[in-house]
Amino acid sequence: MAARSTPVKKAWRSLTWLMVIIVALIAINGAGVLFAKGTWLPQLALDLKGGTQIILAPKLASGQSVSTDQLNQAVSIIRQRIDAAGVSESEINTQGNKNVVVSLPGIPDQATIDRIESSAKLEFRAVIQSDAAAVSTVGNTPSPTPSPGASDSAAPSASPAPEPSVSPSNGSDPAWVTPALQKEFDSFNCASLDKANTNVAPADKPLITCEINGTLNDAIPDYKYILGPVEVSGERIKDATNGLVANSQGVSTNQWGVNIVFDAEGAREFGTVTTRLFGLTGARHQFAIVLDGKVISAPTVNAVITDGKPQITGSFTQETSKTLADQLKFGALPIGFLVQSKDTITATLGTTQLLSGLLAGAIGLILVIGYSLLQYRTLGLVTVASLVVAFSITYLIVTILGWREGYRLSLAGVAGLIVAIGITADSFIVYFERIRDELRDGRVLVSAVEAGWKRALRTIFASDAVNFLAAIVLFLLAVGNVRGFALTLGLTTIVDVLVVTMFTHPMLQLLANTEFFGGGHRFSGLDPRALGAVYRGRAQFREPVPTTKSGKGIAAGKEAARRQTIAERKAAELAAANPQKSSARTKGKDS
Repeated sequence: MAARSTPVKKAWRSLTWLMVIIVALIAINGAGVLFAKGTWLPQLALDLKGGTQIILAPKLASGQSVSTDQLNQAVSIIRQRIDAAGVSESEINTQGNKNVVVSLPGIPDQATIDRIESSAKLEFRAVIQSDAAAVSTVGNTPSPTPSPGASDSAAPSASPAPEPSVSPSNGSDPAWVTPALQKEFDSFNCASLDKANTNVAPADKPLITCEINGTLNDAIPDYKYILGPVEVSGERIKDATNGLVANSQGVSTNQWGVNIVFDAEGAREFGTVTTRLFGLTGARHQFAIVLDGKVISAPTVNAVITDGKPQITGSFTQETSKTLADQLKFGALPIGFLVQSKDTITATLGTTQLLSGLLAGAIGLILVIGYSLLQYRTLGLVTVASLVVAFSITYLIVTILGWREGYRLSLAGVAGLIVAIGITADSFIVYFERIRDELRDGRVLVSAVEAGWKRALRTIFASDAVNFLAAIVLFLLAVGNVRGFALTLGLTTIVDVLVVTMFTHPMLQLLANTEFFGGGHRFSGLDPRALGAVYRGRAQFREPVPTTKSGKGIAAGKEAARRQTIAERKAAELAAANPQKSSARTKGKDS
């Protein structure tokens, strides 16, 4: 038995790996069903399934009012708590410039309800250890500011882990760092911060957490900390504003800073802490501002502040300083909220709209399949099989995202899946047409499959790259249902690349070695005679297939004429207008 050719070996290898991926996805989803309350069905969003609506009313003293800024800040904080990834299709809005309305798909668990009802937890904790130097300062007079990532006077882990029998004397004491805590800190990964439940850490215990780089600048790293117990609560902040920093002569500079005003108790507590921290060095010279368990700033202390009016300076812009001021001012939500009502709501669109969307998708799928079979005959079955594989992979990923990341499929997400049918079919058409072009050039099918793939791959990658870039932009800039559309669009674009490279192309490599396709059967869709192989190289043309009295060759001739490029048609018209010249040119070449 002859050894398999290299393309055939590659084809079987790709198909084997594709099968491994599908089996792995099935196994992951099965494990979720058995051990993590997962299901084999996608989770549906508010518009398709309904859910729970919670109305939060502000707790106001007599004569007190709530501002629009406070409500918007509350909406932002609550959204981050319950839908940080933006894919659970929850809706958080204001109502009548007074209340906050939270709508959640399905029936939320008690932990989710608690996150919604509680005020944002803002804390001030002393830094005990850090994996990077400080990037800003806190004081009541300006001072030189180190650049991001610059070294401080001490190494990040300057404080050795003490014996666990030593009792800590204050919030900066390294005695808090037991060997077990040091080991946990060393292995802690900031990428898993959202799953670490740092927002519910005890106030009287040390905390391991991170300050995440929120910019697109990869040169600015994430910062990992061991923080001491809470020493000042965010509730002690009366006001926080941003503005240009003034120098010692009272002249305004071009440096932006954040000004904080504590109440009387907060001023006393903050004065005590800064008195201690001012005499320390290295990482222990820092004071971390923690919002919901995440460090939003960790400035160094460059002065003892007893008047309760510290100033944070650093590499701020007007926008970033305002953001930090807003987080400090509204982070603790001093007005508080009460649950005014909690009701079950029906689907905003319902089953009818879902069925309509699925019907539209089915019609589009039928049209694509019909076109493929009509245009490519038996070759169109490869399109059908590829679409089935793409659907299977997408379905499994969507169900896994449902129980792993809380993803909910909305009607916008369904629209993204429907659009994917056209994207996927477009890749097949580009590839098939490239193969047909190679057959018209006189190649055999095995060679045409490989040459056509090289030409088609660049076009497919370029098209999918544009779609994926659009999905990323939509996901990053949009909120709500648009994010669901962007997610499914990006997901199906990746699946399209996977399927066309690991299934469609390998299948064509295998089919090219069969008698039916390789022999150019007239129902294969790859019959060179039906394609009319008119072009035979540079400035060389072969006469179209002649017709016979019996009618054989008529279809091929029509197909050849219809498939001619503009250059081929012009050459044919020129040859028809000057038959003698064309004949002489042909004889000259033959001789």
